[in-house]
Amino acid sequence: MPAENARGQAEPALRERSAGPGRARRFPRGGAGRIPPRRWRTKDTARPEGGGRAAPGDAPAPARQWPLLAVVGLVALGLLVTALDAFRAGTLIIGLALLGGAVLRWLLPDVGMLAVRSRFTDIATYGVLGLAIVLLALMIQPDPLLKLPFLKDILHFTLTK
Repeated sequence: MPAENARGQAEPALRERSAGPGRARRFPRGGAGRIPPRRWRTKDTARPEGGGRAAPGDAPAPARQWPLLAVVGLVALGLLVTALDAFRAGTLIIGLALLGGAVLRWLLPDVGMLAVRSRFTDIATYGVLGLAIVLLALMIQPDPLLKLPFLKDILHFTLTK
């Protein structure tokens, strides 16, 4: 038989649910007072440092993410230039866009979605990839702008039997 409250009305049956070690909470069973749904939200992963908005919250969405849009726009331009048969110029634009992303991540306190991990990891990743692409663009054959003499020796050593 259900328990009655002070007014003599029947109270809904309660069941216990664990609320941690050694504690139990009581929730009404069924009806309007049913057990609340679990909230599946990650609580241990924080937004990357500097991952806030790059512009005020009342600004339109593109303005809030201008650092990311600048880098992605330059990479898209570099890909377009590369597709139009200016391979060296296109890859230089792509590499410089990534180096620019590293500089933006270093200088600005909030860069929006350009922040992926910690500041150090983002700067190192954008910087190393950008530098590698720029160096490779400068060494593209024919008529490379940058000549490293030891690369020919390495290539000769690895390809000969």
